[in-house]
Formats: sequence, C-alpha cells, structure tokens
Amino acid sequence: MNPPPTVFQRRIVIGAVICAASFALVGARLVDVTLFIPRATVERQTAPREIARGDLVDRNAELVARDLPADDLYARPALFKNRPLAAHQLATATGADERRLAQLFAGKHGTVLVARQLAPEERGKVKSLGLPGLEYQPDSKRYYPDGRMTAQVVGVTDPDGHGVSGLELGLNPQLRDQHAVETSLDMRVQFVLDHEAAASMAQFSARAAGGVVMDVRTGEILALVSLPDFDPNTRDFGDGESVRNIMAQNVYELGSVFKIFSFALALENHTISNLDERLAIGNGYKIGRYTIHEAEHMPATLAVRDVLALSSNIGAAQIALRSGPTLQRAYLTRMGLLAPVESELPEAARPLYPSNWGPVETATIGFGHGISVSPLAFVAAAASIVNGGRKVQPTFLKHPQDARGEQVISPATSATMRELMRYVVTNGTGRQANVPGYDVGGKTGSAEKVGPHGYQAHKLVTSFCGVFPIDDPHYLVFVVLDEPHGTKATGGLALAGNTAAPLAGHVIARIAPLLGVPLKPVAVTVGKENS
Repeated sequence: MNPPPTVFQRRIVIGAVICAASFALVGARLVDVTLFIPRATVERQTAPREIARGDLVDRNAELVARDLPADDLYARPALFKNRPLAAHQLATATGADERRLAQLFAGKHGTVLVARQLAPEERGKVKSLGLPGLEYQPDSKRYYPDGRMTAQVVGVTDPDGHGVSGLELGLNPQLRDQHAVETSLDMRVQFVLDHEAAASMAQFSARAAGGVVMDVRTGEILALVSLPDFDPNTRDFGDGESVRNIMAQNVYELGSVFKIFSFALALENHTISNLDERLAIGNGYKIGRYTIHEAEHMPATLAVRDVLALSSNIGAAQIALRSGPTLQRAYLTRMGLLAPVESELPEAARPLYPSNWGPVETATIGFGHGISVSPLAFVAAAASIVNGGRKVQPTFLKHPQDARGEQVISPATSATMRELMRYVVTNGTGRQANVPGYDVGGKTGSAEKVGPHGYQAHKLVTSFCGVFPIDDPHYLVFVVLDEPHGTKATGGLALAGNTAAPLAGHVIARIAPLLGVPLKPVAVTVGKENS
C-alpha cells in the first residue's frame, strides 16, 4: 500500500493545476480574440504614425496641405463566412474595387490589402459591418483644406507620400524633410481669383478659365487658378474635371495682349518716338502674298497710342516690322518668352515659335499670333514691362524682398508703357477693367484658335493683363478664357474687352483692399446750380 502524499507533494500538484488552468485560460482568450469574436478587429496601434511630409502654408501661415492620421485596412479572407458579400460590403464602405477584392478573397491569400489611408468616416463604416479578421495599420494621408481651390497649383501626392504634381512635386525635397514650407500664395487672393474665374467661365460658357496674380517687384505668385479643376482630397473625377494646369502646361497664341512687347521693343530701339505719329491702317495690310486684317472696323489712320488702345493688328504689324526679325527674336529671347519658364512649379510648357523667322512671322508675332506661350511665361515677361524694366523670376515661395534683376528695357521705356497701358483702360478696349481709385493699366487680347484647317474665327482665347496702381506698379493680374461665348448683355460679342477685361476688373476691385493698396479719391465733377 502506497503511503499518502506528503504536504509538499500536495502543494506541487495544486501549483501544477493552477498553472495549467492559467495557460488554458490565456490560450482560450487568444483563440477567442483572433477567431471567434464576431465584431473584433485587430489593430496595431502601438506603432507610431509616420508623418511623411511637412506642412505647406500660405504667406499668412494659413494651412494649405498637411499629413493627417489615416489607416490602411487589411483583411483575412479565411475568417469570412461569405466572401463575396464581404467584398461587396468593404468595397461600398471604403471605395475599393469590389472585383479586385472578390478575386483576392477567393484565393488562398492569408492577408489582403483592402484600402489605404482610410478617412475616419470610412473607418466608422467598416467597423459598423462587424466583420471578423480585419486589421488596421497606422498610416497618414495628405489633406488639402481648401480642396479644389488650390488643386492645380498645390498638386497632390501618391499614397506613399511622394509629390506627383504641382508644388507637392516641385518642393518634394523640402517637404520630405518634414519641414514646413511657406509659400508665396495668399489664400484670400486665391479665393477671389478662383471665385471670379469660375463665375466668368459659367457666364460666358467657356471651355476653360484661369488667372495669375503676381507681385511685379518680387516675382511672388500670390494666386494661380486653373479651371476646370478637381478635388485633391477624393480624386474622384467626374465629367468636366481635369488635373491639367492650363496656366503652366498649356501654350496659347494670346493675341493682342502680346502687343505690349512690340511697343516696348519699338520704344527701346527708337523706331517709334512720337505717340501721336499717325499710321495708315486702311482695309488690309499686304505682306508678300498675305494680307493682315483687323478684328474690328478701324479708322483710315491711327495715332501710335491708339494702335495699342484700340488694338489694331495692322498698326502693330507695322511697328513690329520697324524693329525687324533679328531684333524681335533677340528681344523675346531676352524676355524669357522663347524658353520654358522656370519656377518651383514643375509643370512648364515649351513655347512654340517659327523656325523660319522672316518679315511675315515678325508682323504676325507683332500682334500676338504665330507664337504660343504659357500664361505663366507671359506674366513673368509682362512684369518686366511695367516694373521699371527689370527681369523677375516667378516664385511660389514667400520672398517679400525686391528681387528685380537684369535690366531688360530702360526705366524710361517702362514708364511710357505704363502710360500707354493706362490709356488702354481709360480710352481703349480695356475700359471694363477700370476700377475707380486704383488706376488700373492693362491690355486686352483676343486670339483666334488654330484648327485643322487654319484659324477659326468664332473660337477665341481672350485674355487681359492688368496692372495696378499703374503709376507705381505692385501687382499684375492676368486672366484667360478659352472659347468664351457672347451673351445678350455683350451683344453677342466674345472679344476680350467684353469677357476678360471685366473679369480682371472684378478681381482687382476685390483684392486691392486685401493687399493694402490705398484707394485714391475719385474726382467728381459737380455742375453749377441754376441761379
């Protein structure tokens, strides 16, 4: 007969039982968590969230782009009772491709990526499904608080946090270092430009519209708008939405707005010296086998100043021919118009211009046809015309110091051009851009678009270059409308004076007070009372 267990043996047995029970409980709990709790998800919340990029802010420290916490969602299909249903539910909740999920769930994959960078509301929808075997991996997602308003200029990133367009791409090295970057943009000005461009695009049923606001002394771009646009936060493209930045990626024959360069060159080389000199206009101007015509009826003769004010093609062609092909080409090269514009914005279209630059090409370029440039390149060159004649480099970084560089035209020529551009607004085609108290100067441009069989008379690109205050220029506003249509209010006319000029005037009237431009008192003529 075996002796009864000792006290120590009993204690050993009791301890073993307790240990076994403890291990069994822990094991059961692990199985319960991973397999059998129907609404459970496994979340790796211990790993720190990686913020891939620094903030983008405007010149007043307003947030333009920021990385925010988000989650990547994974699933274990083996735990789904109904895999096709799970694919449908998850696709509906996250926006993922249902067909892709169904194919992956039907395979032998242990873990499947459902969707990346879920927003909080999407994660809430997923949780409400009560599906087992879901797992969240901490991540971050780029957020653009102003949405569409900055889509083309700011650009977007890919899911891995790399810039793929706009300033997100152009400033990628700085942002990847997680440094906040202060841009030159002013979101107040951006809002006004976007609002007015959209309103004019709708009013004139245009295919596209856009604009740029630049400080002509520093080269800073305060606003850039390109329409149609898209929502950079969702990137769900519908009809009529576009990622293309027409202000930087498109090139246009801009028409008569280009005449400011012809006049500046003629003043610079003294081929015109008297603004009251009269030029013969007539009904057409022949060069070889070509005849230049006017867009509108013109008098038989025009003073030089009225050639610009009334936008005479024949007069501008004669003025350009006085300079000649060699001087014209060298001058436009010096102005930066024969090369892609350089800035922090990576989208930069190459200009189109003739390889054979003879008298016909000189005359045509003189009034803004036969050469195509991007609106941003035009803005950079036009700034030099009015800022005292010195070249500026367009920049999207805050740089409030005067950055005027090489003298490309004389201060005297620049002063005369400001006088002429003010005359265009007071006495010429730019009247609808006039804003009382801000002394706006400018130039209209109406260009026929080129089609498969030549120029199309009823398809125009209209633009306006406005500068204010013209006696001491600080800001330049350039706007463009692609294929605007006349309205009842414009008498069916779609020329720049009817479409682009009023758009620029509306923008200037709203942004001038925001930018602290002093309002000058407007003279009022009071008649004498009858006695």
